Amino acid sequence: MSDRPGGEPEKGAAGVNELCAYALSRRPLILVSNRGPVEHRMPEGRTGGTPEPRRGSGSVVTAFGSLAQNFPFTWVSSAMGEGDRLAAGSGGGLRVKSPLPGHKIGLRYVVTPRRAYHKYYNILCNPLLWFLQHYMWNPPYNPAVDASVHDAWENGYVPVNEAFAKAVVEEARAPGSCSQGANSGGAPPVVIGHDYHLYLLPEMVRRELPGAVIQHYVHIPWPTPLYWSIIPRYIIRRICESLCACDIVGFQTPQDGRCFLDTVEEFVPEAAVDRLAGAVELDGRRCAVKVYPGSINVEEVQRIANAPRTLEYEGALRAQAGEFTIVRIDRAEPNKNIVRGFRAYEQMLAGRPELKGRVKFLAFLVPSRTHLRQYQRYLDEVKQVIGQVNGAQGSGGWQPIVPFIENNYAQAVAGMKLYDALLVNTLAEGTNPVAKEGPVVNGRNGALVLSQSSGAHRQLAAGALSVAPADLEGTAHALYQAITMPPAERRRRAELLYRAVCRYDNDAWLCQQLRDIVALL
Repeated sequence: MSDRPGGEPEKGAAGVNELCAYALSRRPLILVSNRGPVEHRMPEGRTGGTPEPRRGSGSVVTAFGSLAQNFPFTWVSSAMGEGDRLAAGSGGGLRVKSPLPGHKIGLRYVVTPRRAYHKYYNILCNPLLWFLQHYMWNPPYNPAVDASVHDAWENGYVPVNEAFAKAVVEEARAPGSCSQGANSGGAPPVVIGHDYHLYLLPEMVRRELPGAVIQHYVHIPWPTPLYWSIIPRYIIRRICESLCACDIVGFQTPQDGRCFLDTVEEFVPEAAVDRLAGAVELDGRRCAVKVYPGSINVEEVQRIANAPRTLEYEGALRAQAGEFTIVRIDRAEPNKNIVRGFRAYEQMLAGRPELKGRVKFLAFLVPSRTHLRQYQRYLDEVKQVIGQVNGAQGSGGWQPIVPFIENNYAQAVAGMKLYDALLVNTLAEGTNPVAKEGPVVNGRNGALVLSQSSGAHRQLAAGALSVAPADLEGTAHALYQAITMPPAERRRRAELLYRAVCRYDNDAWLCQQLRDIVALL
């Protein structure tokens, strides 16, 4: 490509690579996220030694995995555990090229005091922001924004974001780093930040690197201004002002983008909100508000589905499946609405006794953030409901719900291949990878029962059976409809789902963002 790309990029990985190569020929790239592409762990069964790098987990790592293997850029992330901190050493940051085999990226760890990181992550990010943005608070009773929360903002969230910004600026200016590649010519970088952990990063980076192209992507929902009003105004204003320092802010759904514009208008009155164009002007800078629905790497998921370990699990699970098999796969988090899903299933069994002994519900549940009491309580409640449903509806050797409470992705993918109905009845969320993974690996033309409040609903509604997440009666009916649907209708819906996921896969997600970034270079 000799000049700026125009029109639609080539689809698939080729289009992503073409756009990324062009962008990196003009500007260096710095990717920033709390959780990075590498986790350093101490060798098992040995004391001492050197921490060993392993591929990290999380949606950002998965989404940018292909770019990390093909292009030299810098990834800035937190030193999450002791292995990361040991690898980073006493210098307060690690810069290593190719931290994993086949990767061309450089890695820079941000090392912050443990106490500050605890306040940032365990008091401000997850219990406050994550719950707020998923509409999970019960406003008459919680949250209680006491002195510890104000302290966590001032002495946790702000300083950790400052540490990230400092690392980005140092990396942008450091000779010989991945962010000062051979073709960059010292140009200000493209900085792509991710999620609610780093809302203050754009403003802080902009102050030091005014010529940088800054994008921030929000992976979770953005609630209404009224719901944001639960927490102190100075926090909301600071978050909005910082995001307005971006060139582009990306969201999962059009509703999230509209709510962001509403929030800026409410809490930053001096900002000029252009709803028609989807943009905000503040302090002489224009920030575009874009929608980039998250997705999956279809080829990778299908490869895992046919891997020997997954096939082994599939064989074992077939013995536990029923004449009709319902599957759900979730982290055990309150917004996943797991308890209501089981109650709806119980209601279906109570109203359709002829199904007893013929249907099985395989539930793959991953314990999540169990160090936080809200999550531990929810997992306990899920286990209790499973016991109640099995006790009330089961008989003889038939167990209505078969739970698998562990982090075992290969086993979960094997379960996806076997469902007649996949239940995704989440409350507010960003995207839902399970709703997209299931249709591309399932071998039974299985139906998808999908919450209308899921971030994936807009893309998949044509092929899914839509339900309101609080509607037990409606969900019970949809589950019955899914497992008794005529074969031709199952096939028609399954094909719609498959095409929708493949058309808007992870490469398309990256292409959309890179195209908009390239337009600014």
